Amino acid sequence: MPEGDSLHRAAARLQPLVGDRVAATSPNPRGRVTNVARAVDGHVLESVEAVGKNLLLRFDGGIVVRSHLRMNGRWRVRPAGGTPWRGLPWLVLRTPRWEATQWNGPVLRLDDGRAGTLGPDLLADETTVGLVVRWLRAADQRSLVGETLVDQRLIAGIGNMWLAELLWHGKVSPWSRLEDVTDEELERSLDWGRRAMRAAVGGARPTRAVYRRAGQACPRCGATVCSRGLGDANRTAYWCPSCQPGPASTSS
Repeated sequence: MPEGDSLHRAAARLQPLVGDRVAATSPNPRGRVTNVARAVDGHVLESVEAVGKNLLLRFDGGIVVRSHLRMNGRWRVRPAGGTPWRGLPWLVLRTPRWEATQWNGPVLRLDDGRAGTLGPDLLADETTVGLVVRWLRAADQRSLVGETLVDQRLIAGIGNMWLAELLWHGKVSPWSRLEDVTDEELERSLDWGRRAMRAAVGGARPTRAVYRRAGQACPRCGATVCSRGLGDANRTAYWCPSCQPGPASTSS
């Protein structure tokens, strides 16, 4: 699933269309039923903003489109006048100079743009690591760290890959309860995650230490990386039982 940094890159790709009036179509029947193209056709795209794992496209007249890419969705942008697209995009936005297409939904809808159910976006300029920690301390302290940090109502933008890597860098077990993790450990983990995700927005990608490396050696201590389904959603957690000791540290 695309994570927060992926959405920020998508927002950056769409910036050339900002300020122009768009011609909008929905070649794909699944996209057509959303009525998004009909609503935005002929309107000026005023801004594109990534909020956690959501992309908000704001048009004149107070129209807001929310795009959530989930597993397979993607945005593509190219200069206008290219060869026809292969396949049927959900949404096509054309300006005199650019053409943007949204593929495979699955969430593309008109919205009020408030994103009121989302926690602070870890990548937003106004978000500090200290603010995120305070939000976490207001949550149920008996909850597992590995579940809490991907709860978009508490922190927007972190998914499985970044969860695994930032907890490894912070030496925190995903199986630890919030009440057993210090503020310093949370700050260390989140600070690394914030810096790495921001670097990824610019195109950098960190070497993965534990994510999808179950059964391989931990690059820090040489122990075998473990994986196991975690929480009600059964998300796969990856961790080093030696570097990240705690509950379930010997599970694999």
